[in-house]
Amino acid sequence: MTIIARLNVTLEYMEPAVKRRLEAPFDLRLDRLHQTLQAAFGWTDSHLWEISARDIRWGIPDPDWGDGPLNARKATLFDVIEDTGAKTLRYLYDFGDGWEHVIKVTTITDGDPETNYPVLLDGKGRCPPEDVDGPWGYGDFLEAIEDPKHENHEHWLEWGPPDFDPNDAQLDQLKANVAKLAKRWKPRRKKAKSS
Repeated sequence: MTIIARLNVTLEYMEPAVKRRLEAPFDLRLDRLHQTLQAAFGWTDSHLWEISARDIRWGIPDPDWGDGPLNARKATLFDVIEDTGAKTLRYLYDFGDGWEHVIKVTTITDGDPETNYPVLLDGKGRCPPEDVDGPWGYGDFLEAIEDPKHENHEHWLEWGPPDFDPNDAQLDQLKANVAKLAKRWKPRRKKAKSS
């Protein structure tokens, strides 16, 4: 039986709000949690990232940088909660733009044996385009695309995604993205040995 964690994830400092609700295996490695969040929000996985709980950080260590994060490939969601006692984690994506996500573990329960995890259950708000200078730049981006008289209107329309609607989370596509990861990570059944 798979034990799962229900996660509420909020992208901080956003108006309109950007949130996702997921179920993930409790033994999910943190590097895979990162990939799940990328798929669930619609990020492009083009920047550095880290997950933290209390004062401990996990990510992809740089051998040339001794003071970096612990290896996310060697820690699971269970490990983090067991070791730190935290049920709230932080996920920072793109150190320059500073997209901060709060991950709240709301429930730990038995999963459905017929379901491939992780699963994106629902969400609201569209993920900002990459490289708009973080939450504050995103506010400027939204203002510019809505106002034809704004000095950056044409620039952002040409640069940004076509017909960008901050309220349309595009959940069907995001759910499919997460389902694709779940299928790829699905545990393989061991074949019975023949005599």
